[in-house]
Amino acid sequence: MKLTNFMRNGLVATALTAGAMIASPALADNMMPGKGVVVQPGQDNIDGENFQTILVMKALGELGYDVKKVQNAKYPAIHISIANGDVTFMADHWNPLHQSFYEKAGGDAKLSRTGAYIPGCAQGYLIDKKTAEKYNITDISQLTDPKLAKLFDANGNGKADLAGCVPGWGCERVIEHQMDAFKLRDTVTHNQGEYSAIIAETIARYKEGKPILYYTWTPYWVSGVLVPGKDVTWLEVPHSAHPNGVDTELPNGKNFGFEINTQMIVANKDFVKKNPAAAKLFEVMTVSVNDVSAQNLKMKQKGEGGWDAAERHADAWIAAHRKTFDGWLEAARAAAK
Repeated sequence: MKLTNFMRNGLVATALTAGAMIASPALADNMMPGKGVVVQPGQDNIDGENFQTILVMKALGELGYDVKKVQNAKYPAIHISIANGDVTFMADHWNPLHQSFYEKAGGDAKLSRTGAYIPGCAQGYLIDKKTAEKYNITDISQLTDPKLAKLFDANGNGKADLAGCVPGWGCERVIEHQMDAFKLRDTVTHNQGEYSAIIAETIARYKEGKPILYYTWTPYWVSGVLVPGKDVTWLEVPHSAHPNGVDTELPNGKNFGFEINTQMIVANKDFVKKNPAAAKLFEVMTVSVNDVSAQNLKMKQKGEGGWDAAERHADAWIAAHRKTFDGWLEAARAAAK
């Protein structure tokens, strides 16, 4: 039977339509490999870590996962919750600083950590540059000298006041260890509490022209307000002294007492086994420490702090880095095939 052009075109169109109807669900499943899977994010209640958590949440959302509101708890508890499956992932695991939390929660048997989400995270002690240059202070062990320590006395007790680390963060273990190792107990007080309040007092003292001594880390907004090399200077330590027994000396010979950390995405082991798309996403996501520092500094502007502002910042970052963001999604979808 000879087909007319009209009939032939009609059959082709019908075949194409039918093919599209058959292919569409498969295509949709490939684009949304996480459809129907619930994800529970976890995070310590720190504004400076909202941005990186939200980026992961938004990427998972575009893969179809049902991403719930973040649950807040201290780092040790979050690691345990992830191991137990109550929390799916956290985006702010500091490796190696949080190694003890990781191991106590079950280590590699219950947790998964891959990739290098935010590499190059530094930590250490700083003092104002004016005092450092006037008294030639370059090493924290120099504060065993009562005369030098008294320069940083904020409460009149004759001892230096170190704006330190919140209990439960991990950094407090290192500082407390070094207080003993460098024989600083008699001349230095490690002030612990709400970091935002302690560092606000420190910045106020700096603005009054008074000497300051504090611990901080990058990425964080503090180094955008008290700029290393301009306003403040890093202090070295006399030798490596770390509770994990590691060598903290850098390749350039400098030693600031802390290892350079990488912020990693830690997830429940069973979850990543069952969700190759999410597993691949966690592996390939990476953000510059400078981008996170810039976002953290922006938080200090009026109306730019808190979760909602961090979401706006994350949306703006994604829009500016859409090709990179889509590359993560493509890798995740390919892993799910």
